[in-house]
Amino acid sequence: MSASLAPAPNDRVAQRRLASLARALGPALAEALADEAVVEILINADGRLRIDRVGSGIEATNIWLSTAERETAVRLLAAEAHVTVTEHQPYLAATLPGSGARVQAMIPPIVTAPTFAIRKRPSVIFTLDDYVHTGAATLAQVAQMRAAIVARRNIVVAGGTGSGKTTLLNALLAEAEFAKARVLILEDTAELQCAGADVVQLLTKRAAPQVSMRDLVQMTLRLRPDRIVVGEVRDAAALEVLKAWNTGHPGGLLTIHANSAADSLLRLEDLCIEAGLSAPQRLIQSAVDAIVFMARTPSGRRIEEFVVLREASKAHGERVI
Repeated sequence: MSASLAPAPNDRVAQRRLASLARALGPALAEALADEAVVEILINADGRLRIDRVGSGIEATNIWLSTAERETAVRLLAAEAHVTVTEHQPYLAATLPGSGARVQAMIPPIVTAPTFAIRKRPSVIFTLDDYVHTGAATLAQVAQMRAAIVARRNIVVAGGTGSGKTTLLNALLAEAEFAKARVLILEDTAELQCAGADVVQLLTKRAAPQVSMRDLVQMTLRLRPDRIVVGEVRDAAALEVLKAWNTGHPGGLLTIHANSAADSLLRLEDLCIEAGLSAPQRLIQSAVDAIVFMARTPSGRRIEEFVVLREASKAHGERVI
């Protein structure tokens, strides 16, 4: 069994469950989990194993998992997450035991056969200097991001699926300014890492009773945060985050799915409107200071835009929307 699926000691029930899970997943998938270059593992309804490696994109392997193996794996993962997957609730969002990898799985009737994606928690944290060395960012972009962090600007990291938003957030969190602060990190799945000594990490909870991202933001305000970092906003929690940033908690980070820096502002507007705020533009303008837009290109993930929103920044020659 791969070390990434190692059970907690002295827990025989967990050992048996994880051993069954390892058998269902098979050695090829366990090997992919152990490979530091692999960031995502994908299995479609046809059962073929596809692997996304850093710098090379998604590659189809010559390995297939049977329907029975995949169904067994999904049900074992559901048992670990203390939820039930049935035809009435044919999907699962969970964490792979022992690795912290994020799993999204579906079974019929919403797919023709068991399908899932495993997003690994990064084992190596890239720094902003690494972005320059690999050509994923320019020296000027990195200098702007570092200046924004020092100035305690609220930064939105935007991009499409698999564009590297979480990887960049980890690089930003590796900056010295975050090590000096009390940082509150809010996520659905534990993917972010901060080396500071005063860090509190909170996770949403899907199983009843649920704890939403909105709930976490409200809890965070009672925990004396210096900087509030949100792994991703995709619902009404966006309004709570922006309000928190606007009430004496500058220097935060969040990620959002969007097709450009400008589109990320429209996406935030939509989420705030969904939360019941009819005219959120003033709130967004006050809360968001800068946007980094990540893109997935044929040559790899890279920073396409760094946009500063404050009018005062024009004097420094930065691009302003």
